[in-house]
Amino acid sequence: MEEELNATYLILDGHVEVEKYRYLYFVFIFIVYLLIICSNCTIVYLIWKHKDLHEPMYIFIAALLLNSVLHSTNIYPKLLIDFLSEKQIISLKACIVQYFMFYSLAGSEFLVLTAMAYDRYVSICKPLQYPIIMRKTTISIFLALAWLLPACHLAGLAAISSYQKLCSFTLKVLFCNNTIYKLFCATSRAIFIIGVFFLLNVAVLPVFFIIYTYSRILMICYRSSGEVRRKAAQTCLPHLLVLINFLFLLTYDVVIVRLESDFPKMACVIMTLQLVLYTPLFNPLIYGLKMKKISKHLERLFCQEKTNQCRF
Repeated sequence: MEEELNATYLILDGHVEVEKYRYLYFVFIFIVYLLIICSNCTIVYLIWKHKDLHEPMYIFIAALLLNSVLHSTNIYPKLLIDFLSEKQIISLKACIVQYFMFYSLAGSEFLVLTAMAYDRYVSICKPLQYPIIMRKTTISIFLALAWLLPACHLAGLAAISSYQKLCSFTLKVLFCNNTIYKLFCATSRAIFIIGVFFLLNVAVLPVFFIIYTYSRILMICYRSSGEVRRKAAQTCLPHLLVLINFLFLLTYDVVIVRLESDFPKMACVIMTLQLVLYTPLFNPLIYGLKMKKISKHLERLFCQEKTNQCRF
């Protein structure tokens, strides 16, 4: 009881006219959250069930979609509660946990996309060595690094942040992100160093690596036949679309949000929601429609359901 009384609560002041449109917001976000869970889990289930999808590329896709489900679950339930609450508040500990999960999973998504770029590079540029390089052990190592490396970085940041003295208790956002640093009375040098180190390892270096792999892929495709180009486009285009979209939103969050800018409140809300809406909602659509093997299994799944309904 004493811990609850002594808990520090923060005000989430990023909501726009929540008193007037609370039920509209709730219904919209609830529907979006259901769509995210159903669409992502459906494709993950198909990849898990069908042996012809037990290939490195599809395993990475499953990991990416599962990561999207976790990422959304970190944000949407709290948003739904806030829409129906009179006051949009969160405890400092819960805010730090949400902040930790948000950037840890975002970093994991970026590293999974990097692993997918490497997989496409080996498949197209070194096809004869592909079975030797992309073994189950290699895939397991890539996935373990993708989830553990960002978490280890963020654990240090979260631990230091929890001991910082606060001079403000209002966050002008919908959920806890890097704007939490604006609440601190003094800028921590340790947080800055660890944050830069995190960005280098999870974003900057992977971007350079992805640029290198795709430049090599483009060179190989330019010299190859039309069939090779077509296959490369089928597998690489969805990945590039997801990567560009995610990179744009991540850049907004890391750079723009931390600048002292007088952005219109509604514009900030729209851009912030895109961080947790576009990627988890459109990833299954992109991979489900563009990847032929997955789209075939989706068609069979829905056709089978329709047949069963007719029989019933």
